[in-house]
Amino acid sequence: MAFGAIIIGDEILSGRRQDKHLSKLIELLAARGLQLSWARYCGDERPRLIELLQQTMATGDIVFSFGGIGATPDDHTRQCAAAAAGVELALHPDAEREIRARFGAETTPLRLRLGEFPVGSRIIPNPYNRIPGFALGTHHFLPGFPEMAWPMAAWVLDNWFAQLHHTQPHSEESILVFEAREGELISFMEALEAQYAVSIFSLPSLSTPSQRGHIELGAKGEPTVVEAVMAEIRAEMTRCGFDWVAAEDTRPAA
Repeated sequence: MAFGAIIIGDEILSGRRQDKHLSKLIELLAARGLQLSWARYCGDERPRLIELLQQTMATGDIVFSFGGIGATPDDHTRQCAAAAAGVELALHPDAEREIRARFGAETTPLRLRLGEFPVGSRIIPNPYNRIPGFALGTHHFLPGFPEMAWPMAAWVLDNWFAQLHHTQPHSEESILVFEAREGELISFMEALEAQYAVSIFSLPSLSTPSQRGHIELGAKGEPTVVEAVMAEIRAEMTRCGFDWVAAEDTRPAA
């Protein structure tokens, strides 16, 4: 199954805040042998967000959506998710129980509004303040606050999708080829992809006063196949007279 991400908020698109969710979700998935297939950014605009959610709900992908599930006027995600799914919003009994446990006698109708989710939703527990997120189908809606959203995303992966962890062996390896041009390598890359069940990639970097121009050339896929492909890549780059090093040789130690 493919994994996707939706990051919501005008503050991201305007630059008032920098998104941190995308890199963290990639990290959470990678730790479990999983990969992100796509990501979308969307502002706080109901028609556009409804259209986006209709599109992503039709894919059947496992989606993590960050932001906009509060109760202020600029939070539209709960309403848009309901509209996209063609259902109503209703106070979820499990969410109500969590909210009342959090606020006790200070529970107000406004606070209970935080538990109004599309009918048919499941709650996602929030270890930070007990105000839950929700899942609707394969979409998982989380707060915009990293302190809340990231442990909630991890909980979803570990409790609802543990059967997908590390089911497909995957590796990625690359070398840095100096003073090469991508145009010189395209035919070779296409031939490798046609012969092997892997993805071949190239990432060029321009020359700077502190860096030699190079192309990061590599493969990703099943580990034994990647190993064989990288042996061919190294041999071909040597045969062509290019200077190259393993990509890891130039990266800071962990």
